[in-house]
Amino acid sequence: VELTLALHTVLNSPEDKIVWDVSHQCYTHKLLTGRQDTFGQLRQYEGLAGFTRRDESPHDPFGAGHGSTSISAALGLAKARDLRRTRERVVAIIGDGALTGGLAFEGLNAAGHLGADLTVVLNDNEMSIARNVGALSSHLAVLRANVTPTMRRAREDLNRMLERLPMGQSMVLAMDRFRDGVKGMVIPGMLFENLGFTYLGPIDGHNMEGLLDILEQAVRLPGPVLVHAYTRKGKGYAPAESDPRNFHSTGVFDPKTGKSEPKRSGPPSYSSIFGEALCYAADRDDRVVAITAAMLDGTGVECFNRKYPERTFDVGLAEEHAVTFAAGMAAAGMRPVVAVYSTFLQRSYDQIVHDTALQNVPVVFALDRAGLVGDDGPTHHGVFDIPYLRHIPNMTVMAPRDEGELRDMLVTALTLEGPSSLRYPRGAGEGVELGREPEALEVGKSEVMREGSDVAILAVGPMAHRAMEAAAVLTEEGIDAAVVNVRFVKPIDEELFVSLAERCGAFVTVEEGALAGGFGAAVAEMLADRDIEQVHLHRLGIGDEFVPAGDTPILLKRWNLTPEGIAEAVRETLAKKAVARGQGGRG
Repeated sequence: VELTLALHTVLNSPEDKIVWDVSHQCYTHKLLTGRQDTFGQLRQYEGLAGFTRRDESPHDPFGAGHGSTSISAALGLAKARDLRRTRERVVAIIGDGALTGGLAFEGLNAAGHLGADLTVVLNDNEMSIARNVGALSSHLAVLRANVTPTMRRAREDLNRMLERLPMGQSMVLAMDRFRDGVKGMVIPGMLFENLGFTYLGPIDGHNMEGLLDILEQAVRLPGPVLVHAYTRKGKGYAPAESDPRNFHSTGVFDPKTGKSEPKRSGPPSYSSIFGEALCYAADRDDRVVAITAAMLDGTGVECFNRKYPERTFDVGLAEEHAVTFAAGMAAAGMRPVVAVYSTFLQRSYDQIVHDTALQNVPVVFALDRAGLVGDDGPTHHGVFDIPYLRHIPNMTVMAPRDEGELRDMLVTALTLEGPSSLRYPRGAGEGVELGREPEALEVGKSEVMREGSDVAILAVGPMAHRAMEAAAVLTEEGIDAAVVNVRFVKPIDEELFVSLAERCGAFVTVEEGALAGGFGAAVAEMLADRDIEQVHLHRLGIGDEFVPAGDTPILLKRWNLTPEGIAEAVRETLAKKAVARGQGGRG
């Protein structure tokens, strides 16, 4: 809060550009930039986004939602300014968690090379969602310790001493090396200075007077400048200060006490079931390891970490590294499971193709939050994983219809000799009985949940249960609908689908993901490749647009991914089939 207030005091937004990394921390910024009256609709359908959005306000010069993007984006804005010969100031704000991502260092490296006038504010609170990990986190801890006046005076005295020393030319290079070595031990921020930045800090990020003073200096200095501010997550609100992890993303709670509303009883979440299934697999195979990118809790891996800490690897906000690291472990005979949100795996596409699939190593991608995720909005909906994984050679793509099948698919994935993925949604499972032991499935084989002769509903993942509800409604109307739990998006069950095409002559595919390149597209490709022309195909899924924030039931209804929407799609398809027959067409 104090950091945002100081930035808006020193800068003149929107002429000056403030670029937030991830932008979870942009709420104060939104309140200060004309959005206070609509703040009550934050993260709701057709309301304010939970992140910065260029189409929402001129005060948001660059949108965000994923980590490590701000420095590169701000550098782009700064160089565009230089080419236009304008004078606006550009500031990027990045947290220490996002600084663990490789893109942040690519941005730092380029900024130092180009020497652009750019200010980077490092908001260092030792947290992302969970406590940060890695060598960089340790380095920043050392910097936070070196903030005493004595240390600052030692730095200044050392610089003056070194500058006055008389030396011959032969000694200059040696002394430069000595000076850099001593500065590295005494002067905080040498990592950033060596990258070409002027380093200012560390400073108390809650001290307004100090913040205003150092930010005024920073935006006037030429070249790239890094301001290191250390803060406390949740500062000023005791419940959040004492439990910053839970307050990273909250449901409804009492602001006086910080206590959340009691959780409604119901089935366990897919994430928790996945974590238990991963432990089950690790109990039986010591080659199984878990890898996650700063999401131990969010992906259900925390329980695995408690049981097998030496086989758990949290790599920070570095999904690209996570995938290639997993590929290396797989190449050495291990069975790595990369637990990651669907939307974040997008960041490591080349590593999936080049380092994993091309080498055909057995990495399992467990994709949590696949499908619609609600109020996090377009940066977090997991609707693209089927298209971006389905076309990669050697990749097996699975989607369980419920938590029981999730356990089976993890067991199945760990038997494969190549890469695989399994996608499952956010939130509670279907509540199915989990008493039996998980078992491997036959790869590429779907499950016929209901026989029928008029139309076949081919449903991916939990949509199979919605399809069964739709079929029950259609039965009352005299429509006999088959329902297929697809299970395998790749390889698809061509034998079954061809037989259904011959029997029914009408397909409705249902997937909680993008239609372009999705499962429905795979069915259309199969029909075309086999010259099967008589099938009327209706594809339900997400069209060519980004999904906004909103309660998941609202979004599912918008894209007809409800029992009612599926039933209506069946009626429309059968109507077209009837017209084609009446006009003498095939069907």
